[in-house]
Amino acid sequence: MNLAYYPGCSGLGTSREYERSTRAACAALGVKLTDIPDWSCCGSTPAHALEHALSGALSARNLVGAARAGCDAVATPCPSCLSNLKTARHRMTDTAFRAKVGRLLDQPADELAALPDVQSVLETLVTRVGLDAIRARVRQPLAGLRVAPYYGCIMTRPADVMRFDDPENPTSMDDLLTALGAEVVPFPYKVECCGASYGVTRRDIVARLSGRLLGAARDAGAHAVVVACPLCQMNLDLRQSQVEWPGGKAVDMPVFYFTQLLGRALGVPDAELGLEQLCVDPAIAFRRAAQVVAARQAEEAAQAAKAAAQAAKAAQAKQAAAANEGGRA
Repeated sequence: MNLAYYPGCSGLGTSREYERSTRAACAALGVKLTDIPDWSCCGSTPAHALEHALSGALSARNLVGAARAGCDAVATPCPSCLSNLKTARHRMTDTAFRAKVGRLLDQPADELAALPDVQSVLETLVTRVGLDAIRARVRQPLAGLRVAPYYGCIMTRPADVMRFDDPENPTSMDDLLTALGAEVVPFPYKVECCGASYGVTRRDIVARLSGRLLGAARDAGAHAVVVACPLCQMNLDLRQSQVEWPGGKAVDMPVFYFTQLLGRALGVPDAELGLEQLCVDPAIAFRRAAQVVAARQAEEAAQAAKAAAQAAKAAQAKQAAAANEGGRA
């Protein structure tokens, strides 16, 4: 499998651990990621606020590069990049918009009419590799690890553009984590906003929204939150000491990229997954999982010992009954 790959700007900076773990996990699954030649910023958050055609041109430039490289699909790990790329492709169906973008790029408008499909890395793994194939390659199951999958507010929205999973109750990451051996807890806020880029201008908003998410994960019994977005990861992990925990109860809650847990389950060394770059120590989650496994093993051992004692008692009773019967004869 050979896909055009769009890493996005944050993958080279603030979310390097996401980039590293994505490449490592995909390599372990035999998924070849080929960077789009001379890729550039898709416009990120601000471009569309300035001018929709400019935003479309920034994204379309990358899709044209993928098409010229002979690729029919582009995968990206970042939901913001995904949204920009898919929105640009969606808008190219409008002739006037396509012509305007073509002029900005100095490209024939016809070349913009059939741009490659765009998928998240999560969608690529779930639909192209498949959960059964992933499950078959698990080497270190995430036994005992209770996780709250958090998709964020744009990965599946708007539905007519993203066209993947349920926009209100997505389950693709849940299913992937289950295939890795983790236990997915009920999490009602999986598509609610964490505050996004307001972390810069309105930290109070991020503190409230991110605190609600972390509190819900805690109350559901999660050992960790799992994300697919660099900005969500930053708000929930880096700013964890700033959030407003419901009930005033703070707790260390590791926040993983799903690719980090995927890589770990596949046997990829931790050094290749960037776990050391997480702010909240990931070992906290693994210790909690180990405690769950140990408790279950102890319970199973106690039940086995109880069953063995009952069997021995039954055997003794049977022998005594046989002896009594023989005495009467």
